[in-house]
Amino acid sequence: MKLNKEWHLNHPMPKNPTFEQKVTWHIEHQKNCSCRPVPAKLAEEMKKSGIRI
Repeated sequence: MKLNKEWHLNHPMPKNPTFEQKVTWHIEHQKNCSCRPVPAKLAEEMKKSGIRI
């Protein structure tokens, strides 16, 4: 897996993020970096909410 260091430096995860902020960040992360998958627990909640990864 390849880390996009520049993207990570310019897009930090907010402190104490809401569910919506986590979803938005991880969707953009998947588009721009392949260093890791969406965490399983969040992916499960996204699926329950009808949000596609």
